Amino acid sequence: MKKSNIKAWLYLLPALVFLGVFMVYPLFDVVVYSFEEGYNSASQSFFGTGLYNFSYVLHDPYFLQAVKNTFILVIITVPVSTGLSLLISLALSSIQKLKDLFQTLYFLPYVTNTLAVGLVFMILFKKTAYSDGLINLLINIFGGQSVDFIEGPYWAKMLVLCIYTIWIVMPFKILILTSSLASVNQDYYKVAKVDATPKWRVFTKITLPMISPMLFYLIITGFIGAFKAYSDAVALFGVNLNAQGMNTIVGYVLDMLYGNSGGYPSYASAAALILFAIVLTVTVINLLVSKKKVYY
Repeated sequence: MKKSNIKAWLYLLPALVFLGVFMVYPLFDVVVYSFEEGYNSASQSFFGTGLYNFSYVLHDPYFLQAVKNTFILVIITVPVSTGLSLLISLALSSIQKLKDLFQTLYFLPYVTNTLAVGLVFMILFKKTAYSDGLINLLINIFGGQSVDFIEGPYWAKMLVLCIYTIWIVMPFKILILTSSLASVNQDYYKVAKVDATPKWRVFTKITLPMISPMLFYLIITGFIGAFKAYSDAVALFGVNLNAQGMNTIVGYVLDMLYGNSGGYPSYASAAALILFAIVLTVTVINLLVSKKKVYY
């Protein structure tokens, strides 16, 4: 091996050690735990190996509810947040005066503490002994009946969770898309203007293809982030998400490890691997679709 190669590997060694200790080894440990049946945390013992942990998790009503909640969250929040972010970014790109001010205002929720935003949403939506909340006040003005969005019906709680998640993730997407739109070569737009090309055609034939790599990146990271959702639900409904019927897959994993029903790393590991398989499948599908839809 050349001396330069040895020197390069030495530079990479700290990063490789870090990745090995904090990523590769934990992943290997999770795989091992997931196949150990009846694992006891106190005695560090188990009575066999097999697929029982996966069977238990896949038949656990709490896990199935968590999967349902997570998929609803993913299916609604990713396309809606990406679409709204694109529309707002297009509007910001067309504004000349106070453009920086509007960009800063839209970015503020991203740098605000998640739990603090959750408290604001609770004030807006939660019914109390003294008030039905600002949203219910608006519903009453238009002749509707008050709804308990925090402790009421499932659809109401899911609606609030989706709105909250969209509100949290949109600022980052707006920032990225605004920067991406600014990097598009303006010569394309000048030529389209000379040809009197309709705006909708300019958007579909110039703007979308030019920003498609960044749009695809936001969709991929959006799917991954939505599948890992947990803190959003905690901010709105508290830590006992199973009782509220609003748990997520990540929340289920944490409950199996540290919650009231915790102390079962084997079940938690099995659930984590199922989540990994779901995210991997969705990512691969997106990558396959991107080969025809994304222009690099």
